[in-house]
Amino acid sequence: MRVETNDRIMRRNRKIAQYSFFISMGVWLAGLGVSFSGVFGDDASETLSLIEVGVTLTLPFALILALFAVYMTNLWIREPRPEQAIRDGLKGVSNKSVLYHYFHAPAKHVLISPQGVIVMIVRWQPGTMTVDGEKWRMERGVFGRMTGIFRLDGLGDPVGEAERAVEYIERILEPIAPDVDVEPLIVLTDPRAEADMTDSPIPVLYTDEKRKPNLKSFMRKHPDKGGELPLTDEQIEAFEKATLPE
Repeated sequence: MRVETNDRIMRRNRKIAQYSFFISMGVWLAGLGVSFSGVFGDDASETLSLIEVGVTLTLPFALILALFAVYMTNLWIREPRPEQAIRDGLKGVSNKSVLYHYFHAPAKHVLISPQGVIVMIVRWQPGTMTVDGEKWRMERGVFGRMTGIFRLDGLGDPVGEAERAVEYIERILEPIAPDVDVEPLIVLTDPRAEADMTDSPIPVLYTDEKRKPNLKSFMRKHPDKGGELPLTDEQIEAFEKATLPE
């Protein structure tokens, strides 16, 4: 299997996550410095003024920046990395296949294989998720729900995200291979994830082959159309020319 990964985007977003964290910490420390300088200063009125201005201007900005850093860290630094988990989960898939990472937002992970053109929506969160149709919910206590606000680890709308990803890839393929179907999957990359499924319009799979249902078993059972790719070499080349950087 050939794997194409947008390393430039990954490096850029990791740097953004790291810089955001350190800048937010710097702003917090600067705010503390203003407070301490006021406490040990000589002019009480000037001290009060410095404290009020420092806290008012720096702390809200630092909080927003820290939350942004958490969000970017979850997406681009947190282990296990989705691209590696998906690649490991697809071991044994036809060597004709091509896997793309981070070239086709909102379809971050796209697979062209004998089983078809597949977009994969990742959920990296650990813990138990209740899946009932299009509704996804994390099973947490009151404290877990409160801290989840600051961890920014909500599940969002995986089904809606998958539908948008499919539409995006279909638009790209329309002038290249208009009759090719695009299929969505939702994959859970964290080994501690647990899906309690009542029903789902889109297959929900683990990347860990020790869990069921998993990505590898799904691919093995999926019809592969005689081992041939759904796109010709020329169509894949046109798809890459339209979406991959030079």
